[in-house]
Amino acid sequence: MTNGVAPTQGLTGLATKLAIFAMAIGSFGIGTGEFAIMGLLPNLAGDLGVTEPEAGHVISAYAFGVVVGAPLIAVLFARAPRKPLLLALMALFALGNVGSALAPDYWSLVLLRFVSGLPHGAYFGIAALIAASMVDVGYRARAVGRVMLGLTLATLIGMPLATWLGQGLGWRPTFFAVGGIGALAVLMVMRFVPAIQVAEGASPLRELGALKRPQVWLTLGIAATGCGGMFSVFTYIVPLLTEVTGIPTIWVPVVLALFGVGMTLGNVLGAYMADRALMKTIGGMLAFNIVSLAAVPWLALAWPTAALSVLGVGFTVAIGTALQTRLMDVAADGQTLAATLNHAAFNIANALGALFGGMAIAAGLGWASTGPVGAVMAVVGLALFLVSVWLERRDNRWTPDAVPAE
Repeated sequence: MTNGVAPTQGLTGLATKLAIFAMAIGSFGIGTGEFAIMGLLPNLAGDLGVTEPEAGHVISAYAFGVVVGAPLIAVLFARAPRKPLLLALMALFALGNVGSALAPDYWSLVLLRFVSGLPHGAYFGIAALIAASMVDVGYRARAVGRVMLGLTLATLIGMPLATWLGQGLGWRPTFFAVGGIGALAVLMVMRFVPAIQVAEGASPLRELGALKRPQVWLTLGIAATGCGGMFSVFTYIVPLLTEVTGIPTIWVPVVLALFGVGMTLGNVLGAYMADRALMKTIGGMLAFNIVSLAAVPWLALAWPTAALSVLGVGFTVAIGTALQTRLMDVAADGQTLAATLNHAAFNIANALGALFGGMAIAAGLGWASTGPVGAVMAVVGLALFLVSVWLERRDNRWTPDAVPAE
């Protein structure tokens, strides 16, 4: 089974690590740009003269850019060499963030966030496939996880620093800084990622073939719904912590760093578990999502439990690498499109989580209502997972590893 790129030859262990590290720098920049704005929504809303739920539409615009850009880029550039494509995608991301810093008003910022989101899904998808092509099959999830580690470290390091920067100097310098990280990633990819050609026979038509497979759609549906709860809570995490928990604003970045700790632990442990029991990891994490999100209204009432809740919600990202690996197994020859669509699905989750959470808040249910809203989304994701399991059993492709934990 091809993974959409030609297998790499002659790479040493060090060369592989450096290539993955270079791509992880790009992941770090994307993660910082995607998540930092969530911690600056009150600042952005005040500066642009809009409400916080309206400011949340800036996040939705970025997510919509990911959804639009991922499939278009994967199909239109199916035959393009992987390294030049990665460079172009990261350059567009860097320029989009610099443009966001210069946006004169709310609507121009919405448009520029959409542009910034266009390369997101394609970058992650192609980088994940390249990383997986460099290692043995039994280490695919961990190779993908190391690329995604830049994304989770962004929440641990990049986002708190960007939040402090934004609180001190305003949200515009934050976008300038993200653009600088993107420029660094361009240089790193140029230096360390080898020239990798697409697999023989790659074409737009072959990529589109992945869309004929029900398991591809089910896996994408799990990502779009089952992961939305994290975004429902995290989009409005600052007012939740300050208004419900009563944490002073100056301490918010410290608590947000716990979200990054949870994501980092989830990324590492989730990749390890996925290499050993892929479907058990997906099913188990969906169940964990439901419990951790449903408990938010109660855990948010006190500082210690609120910190634990933030850590737990961050850990739910453990399902991401497992879903990416699952798509490699079910997409056949259309893996580039499927891999990029995985990140489009996560950003549909981002948009839906922000939207439904904002609707609950606007309806007067309170900041903590975002937790139960997210739990409902995770229930939908679990239902889709069970359908996927049933179809796989019916089609006689069931393996003992695929049995979800009782």
